[in-house]
Amino acid sequence: MHHRRLDILAAISGVMIALQARANGELSHLLGNGLQAALVSFGSGLIIIVVVSLFNPAIKHGIRSLRQAVSRREIPAWTLFAGMLGGSAIAVQTKIVPLVGIAIYSVASIAGQSATSLIVDRIGLTGGGKKEITPRRVTAAAVTVFAVFISVADRLGGASLSIAAVLLGVLAGGVIGFQRALNGQINEHSQQSFTTSLLNFIMGTSFLFILLIGSLIFGGMKLSPLPAGQWWIYTGGVIGVIYIAFTSTIVQHLGVLTFTLISVGGQLLGSLLIDLFSPTEGVQVSIYLVTGIVLTYLGVLVGGVRNSQLKRAATEK
Repeated sequence: MHHRRLDILAAISGVMIALQARANGELSHLLGNGLQAALVSFGSGLIIIVVVSLFNPAIKHGIRSLRQAVSRREIPAWTLFAGMLGGSAIAVQTKIVPLVGIAIYSVASIAGQSATSLIVDRIGLTGGGKKEITPRRVTAAAVTVFAVFISVADRLGGASLSIAAVLLGVLAGGVIGFQRALNGQINEHSQQSFTTSLLNFIMGTSFLFILLIGSLIFGGMKLSPLPAGQWWIYTGGVIGVIYIAFTSTIVQHLGVLTFTLISVGGQLLGSLLIDLFSPTEGVQVSIYLVTGIVLTYLGVLVGGVRNSQLKRAATEK
């Protein structure tokens, strides 16, 4: 029963990812400025986690541990800038979700993460050593990438779909994959997931702020007044912090791989339901999209079930 509750919470955390993308996308649509929307989302999350850190000694201890690891050169200093990758991914997310919808973005993002995982594992970027690229994992990555094309097959060549936006979704997923790998190194030395999250929010918010200032000065961008009325469009940062709280607890019991498998299922189902009942303008759910979602989850299962079984067997010995 305990594991069943954890499975349900893992699925809910996946739905939260879809809700965050919907909130950020709608904020971007109303502002007409994806970069400003990303900064609002990251900045609100930063405020919350800073307040939490003031009353959590474990986070402060994690900061000290991380500082000592850098001074001893156990971890490269540039790794600490991983949050900038997260900031750039959110900036892309806020820009393209209004164009393609939550479901297609989720499929594209997961495909990018799957493909990137082959690279980061092969070069040992996560800090746990190099991992072999097996035929099973290559097949899984190929299936998820193929799922992107199936998802948009009925809209290829039409004016209603931006191919560039879909490709950017794949790129955003790839960036997230690299960020998670770097966060793995950071978390290994901080030994406190909220410390890693705090660092990510600081770096991500700083990166987006500098990018926004540069765009205002050199790009002619203008800030838009924050829209009123729809409170839920400002929940992106809050959802991000809650998601971190979920994962920091659940992953310890289920393991990263099992959590990812269940979470992806929740994310894809949540994104599909959102596009069905609260779609962005011009977004339609088709049999191609549903097939692409099924293929995406199949690809994740192909790449993960075997490893999950092996880990479980090793734990039982």
